[in-house]
Amino acid sequence: MKYDQGDPQELKDKFWKALDASPYVMLQLDKDAESAAPMTAQLDKDAAHAIWFFTSRNNHFAAMGPATATFASKGHDLFARFTGTLVEETSRERLDKEWNNFVEAWFPGGKDDPDLLLMRMDLGKASIWAGEVGALNTVKMALGMDVTDTIKGGFAQTTL
Repeated sequence: MKYDQGDPQELKDKFWKALDASPYVMLQLDKDAESAAPMTAQLDKDAAHAIWFFTSRNNHFAAMGPATATFASKGHDLFARFTGTLVEETSRERLDKEWNNFVEAWFPGGKDDPDLLLMRMDLGKASIWAGEVGALNTVKMALGMDVTDTIKGGFAQTTL
């Protein structure tokens, strides 16, 4: 697929909307290639500079530090890779804001579970790819026809 240079702000907006609709990423500590694992991102529409993750204190992510996440949208029309730094979030207000039944299912001890760790990923650089394939191009691809000039999309390297 050929990607034209896209409008970074437009692609960032698409990224945040897609991540909100399906908040699952593959997260990896930069210092440990074996650490990649699926994680659920906790988003705050007013804080586009950070993403939060709940984990346990004995999880390999508890080492924190530089990390990279990869994302594929539900419809596979947007992909992203972004970097940041994982740090412990110590704000009880933030913990209360991000807490939900899905998190509680993993931490039956509740918000005061001694194994609970809320991490904040302070976001850095990102690469975002968007491509709208559409039904006609899907048929063309299935037939092996050239679609390089007919798929609408874009690519941007930006900062989140």
